[in-house]
Order: sequence, then C-alpha cells, then structure tokens
Amino acid sequence: MTKRPQHENFQQGDSTMATRPQQYRFHQGEKVLPFAASEYDARLGGLRAIMDAQGVEAVVLTSMHNIAYYSGFLYCAFGRPYALVVTATEDVTISAGIDAAQPWRRSHGDNVTYTDWQRDNYWRAILSVTGSGKVVGYEGDHLTLLQSEKLKSFLSPSKLVDIAPTTMKQRMHKSAAEIALITHGANVADVGGYAIREAVKAGVREIDVAMAGRDAMELEIAKRFPDAEYRDTWVWFQSGINTDGAHNPVTGRQLQVGDILSLNTFPMISGYYTALERTMFVREVDDASLNIWEANVAAHELGMSLLKPGVSCAEVTAKVNDFFAERDLLQYRTFGYGHSFGVLSHYYGREAGLELREDIDTVLEPGMVISMEPMLTIPEGQPGAGGYREHDILVITEEGNEDITKYPYGPEFNTVG
Repeated sequence: MTKRPQHENFQQGDSTMATRPQQYRFHQGEKVLPFAASEYDARLGGLRAIMDAQGVEAVVLTSMHNIAYYSGFLYCAFGRPYALVVTATEDVTISAGIDAAQPWRRSHGDNVTYTDWQRDNYWRAILSVTGSGKVVGYEGDHLTLLQSEKLKSFLSPSKLVDIAPTTMKQRMHKSAAEIALITHGANVADVGGYAIREAVKAGVREIDVAMAGRDAMELEIAKRFPDAEYRDTWVWFQSGINTDGAHNPVTGRQLQVGDILSLNTFPMISGYYTALERTMFVREVDDASLNIWEANVAAHELGMSLLKPGVSCAEVTAKVNDFFAERDLLQYRTFGYGHSFGVLSHYYGREAGLELREDIDTVLEPGMVISMEPMLTIPEGQPGAGGYREHDILVITEEGNEDITKYPYGPEFNTVG
C-alpha cells in the first residue's frame, strides 16, 4: 500500500464550518509496534481468508481486542468510537482527533482521523474506505444497537455478516511471536509475585502490598520493552473475607496474623494480559484451612496434567469436577477452571470459545495458551473460610504443555510474613 502524504487535509485550525474537514490524515513520527510487520501481515492474511470464505468485501472491527490484534493499535475510547476497516487491499484504523498522530504511529497500516465538527464523521470516515453497498463484516458481540443502525444507514450494506466468532477462533491459535510475548508477561507476573511476598506483613494494608507488586511489574515491563506504551498493569491483593471473590478490588484492610490472602498480579504488555494468582497466609495457617488449600493445590496439579492436545475443555472440566466431588468440595467451586490468553483484559475482550467450562467443547490444539485456575470459596462462619485460588499459564505443545508460570504454589512457600 502506498503511503499517503503526511498531514493530508489537516485543517483543524480553519474557522468556518464550510471549510472544516470531516476527516484527515495526520501522520507524523515513526511506527512502533509490538510485533514485526510480517506478524500483522500474517494476521490480516488470516482475516482476509475468513472474508473470502464468507463472501465479505469489507470488515469494520470496533472492539479493542480485534483492532489491537490486527493493527497493533490499542485505543482509549473515552466515549468515542474507533474502528479498523479491512478490505482486500487496505487496513485502516479510524481514530478521533483528540489522539492526533498516536494511532498512526501504533497502527500497522493506514490511519484516518475523523473530526467532531459534524456528528457521525466517524461513519463517514469508515465509508471512505469501505464504499457503499458492500457485504460488510462486523462484530456482533461488540457493535451496539445504536452503532449498528448507523452502520446500515451510512454504509448501505448489501449484506451483513457477523465475523466475531471466526476472528475469535483465529486469535485462539497463537503465533511463535505471541507466545514469546506472553511468556515475557508470565515472567513479569512472577516478578510482581515476589515483590508482594516481600511486602506481606501483619499490619500492612492491602493497598500497600498491591502497590509494591504493581510498581515492580511496571519497572520490569519498561526494562524488557523500552519502546512500548505502558498502561493498565494492576494487582488485586485480597485478605480475609475479601478473598471470597476472584475479582474483588483492593481495600485499605490491614493484614492480620492467620489471614488468608489472595495474590493476583496482572501485567499488561501492548494489550496482552497475563496473570499470576496464588493463595497465601500471613505467618500461620490453621488445620481446616490447610486441608482446603492442599485439596485445591491437588486439583490444580491434576488440571495442569490434563491440558494436552486432543482433549476438550468440557472433558478437562468434568475430571476436575469429579476430583472435587469425591472430596465433597464441588459445591464451593465458583467458576470455570481456566481461559485463553492473548489480546484480552478485564475491561475488554475475551476468547470465550477457549474456557474450561462444561459448555465449551473446543478441543485443545498446539499453539493455544490457557490457564489452570481452580478456586474454592468457603463461606464465613465455616472452618477454613475464604477463597483459595492457584493459577498457572500453560502453552499447549505437540506432546502436552509447557508451564510458563514459575512462581511456586502451596503452603510451604506461601505462608509468609
């Protein structure tokens, strides 16, 4: 694709509505992407194969995860819509003027900026790439009812095709470059885990421990990826009753001797999420809690041993369910046993077709990346009350799996403080 002139139609200083542009190209600086151009070319080649198979002439992607996956650009919406438009020959991100040339620098292909001088210039910018009356692919799990109606009004598609399921399947199979980045993320999560372990002491607040883990991870990401954008790395560090839910926010609760703890580190690298999750106790653990903890660790080890090519997500789930049921613990399980990794986050994106649940029949294949993370929640007032959770990230290989999480689990290492 021929590079267009920088600053084409860049007239944002014009004073009259008649001369204010609906869109323009503002291209300055060098492109800096998480992966080589060849990686994005391969991904777009996969998308175009999907388009050919379904007779789609233009795809309008609107989700953060798909735009980032196919272009490298991870947008910050803040109430504004963004898109990546892919045709047989072009891949163009559509971004808001507030971001200036940053989307261009972080996009594999072209970039068009839409202005807010006139309502719906976003859709006019998309139309300038797709043309009218085409067979248009869209994301049915992301496009809102409002924007769906505008798509129909502005693009006048001859047909609409939901390509979200097939793009998800493409994202579930990781390239070597993706696996390398995810492995870096797992390493960074371990760094955060060790920093948290050092910070745990009776009398310290959850938020103080969480900040220690987050700071350590952000510094490690900056060391490993000096040209990246740094955003969204976080920690959920929970204690006592706050461990009952996996996603409970950090509080100012002070740690006490004998508290159950939940360590959760989440580094984000260019839209790629990884995680480390561990059960811990402050200084000592009672017998009832120890029994639950050891049972969950045993389930974790069983689950990891089951992750291999040719096994379905439902089959893995059933066997871990049986393990808990035999010990009268299944009623304390609160969610599935693991999920895919890649371009995803707690506020956008999820490869729902690769989760360890009873209703998912996806068969594991080499190149997939999945967690094993059993959790048991024992209600307050019962012996061993609290939430117990272990979490490792595993790459499915030809022979079985490779565990890329290295931080130890279990009572011997994680009774701390």
